[in-house]
Amino acid sequence: MDDEVLRAVGPRLRGFRQSLGLSLDELSARSGITASTISRLERGLVRPSLEQLLPLARVYGLPLDELVAAPRVGDPRVHLKPVRKHGLTFIPLGVHVGGIRGFKVIYPPSGVASTVKYNTHPGRGWFYVLSGTVTLALSDERTTLGAGEAAEFATTTPHWIANAHKDRPAEIIALYSVQGERVHVTDI
Repeated sequence: MDDEVLRAVGPRLRGFRQSLGLSLDELSARSGITASTISRLERGLVRPSLEQLLPLARVYGLPLDELVAAPRVGDPRVHLKPVRKHGLTFIPLGVHVGGIRGFKVIYPPSGVASTVKYNTHPGRGWFYVLSGTVTLALSDERTTLGAGEAAEFATTTPHWIANAHKDRPAEIIALYSVQGERVHVTDI
């Protein structure tokens, strides 16, 4: 089993780098590991050492066990750490492994929300309304969605989502690509 995990590390490292759109040289500059060493690690020509994995985990913003896909032991629950931004609460629904990531997003009553800000980024947006009612604005077109409804749209279209009610919060489950997460959650 350990050999399987170690064989899979190279392709995982390459996938994380590519999902962030980093070249070998860019990753080298950020991690302090030479581009040739990173290339050999990604191709599985050398086995990674802790001294190599720690700086890569820092660059990717991942715990070491997620970076190498170490088998989980013990409690399988995800320990959710909310992030507050623009008056919203984002709760990650899983660990960050690159690609699409799910969040529960809590919109306060509209009287407390921050100002409207349109966003654009590559990719597609998707969300499902758990409770309450939200307004989705795509350019100048607005759509109101209630609990049990979902929306999908091109995120290259200027967009924003807001709580449609002044007196109660709304909750959605949203899926973000790496670019969407940067814009909406982390501003990396």
